[in-house]
Amino acid sequence: MYKLAAIVGPTAVGKTNISLEVARQINGEIISCDSMQLYRGMNIGTAKASKEEQNIVAHHLIDIADPHENFTVARYQSLVKDLISTINARGKIPILVGGTGLYYQSVVDDYTFFPMEVRQSIRDKWNAIIQEKGLPHVYRLLEQIDPAYAQIISPNDQKRVVRALEVYELTGKAFSTLQDRAENTYYLAVVGLYLERRELYARIERRVDEMIKKGLIEEVAALREKGIDLSYNSMQALGYKQVFYFLEGFINREELLNEIKRETRRYAKRQLTWFKKDQRIKWFNVGDFSDEELLVKNICTFMEGQFGIV
Repeated sequence: MYKLAAIVGPTAVGKTNISLEVARQINGEIISCDSMQLYRGMNIGTAKASKEEQNIVAHHLIDIADPHENFTVARYQSLVKDLISTINARGKIPILVGGTGLYYQSVVDDYTFFPMEVRQSIRDKWNAIIQEKGLPHVYRLLEQIDPAYAQIISPNDQKRVVRALEVYELTGKAFSTLQDRAENTYYLAVVGLYLERRELYARIERRVDEMIKKGLIEEVAALREKGIDLSYNSMQALGYKQVFYFLEGFINREELLNEIKRETRRYAKRQLTWFKKDQRIKWFNVGDFSDEELLVKNICTFMEGQFGIV
């Protein structure tokens, strides 16, 4: 079986810096597990590792799609499976790094994906029901079928609501139960990073302010000029959608900052809820360590123990 490590957690917790040093110390290569870092031209708002950081340790699945492409989780999973085998063949350890729970789980739990035409017909049916009866009605149905999954997604997230109902129709199983399938696929070592809420939210505030200073508004404006609008998956990324509304004149600058910060806090909470249900994750409170070096040492010790590295 192949070795597979992962470092997951909420946005702004510090995954990028920590993963760089962990990868360097355990001879690893980083595979982005962020559904928006896949897109070219979306650098500031997605907090991609810089080119300099990417030169320190090999990075994969960053800047591989154009923003007008609607990248799928099935495609992501396929690419990651290939990378896991090739990285292991080089004698290195692949490390998934990011906070997109569905992408992470599709890999570690080896999700099965059905033909697009079958999925599309089911998807169209549910979208038609939403059109007729409203999203709240369909969300309530999901709460009955899969209360655990309904709890960790937004009631307004039509895409994920429909996806969960689609999976239920195809498999007869609740989306939240489709896990623990990777036990016989990979030797896993999964680390989760978290911070106490006050500190995490303070980091989010600082990060959003810094992104605006670095040119997030200009980055979105450039995408908008190329015809990228809210109909594309890429523009659903945190910050990008809000900046788009700002550029359209629907909100002012103060409202823009408040919106991004509020939505990022909500997203971080949903991320933690998602990952906390995975019992395979070894959690580290970043705030418990006096410096990053000590945290990295503890993470490496855990991973090496999982893999039996001497």
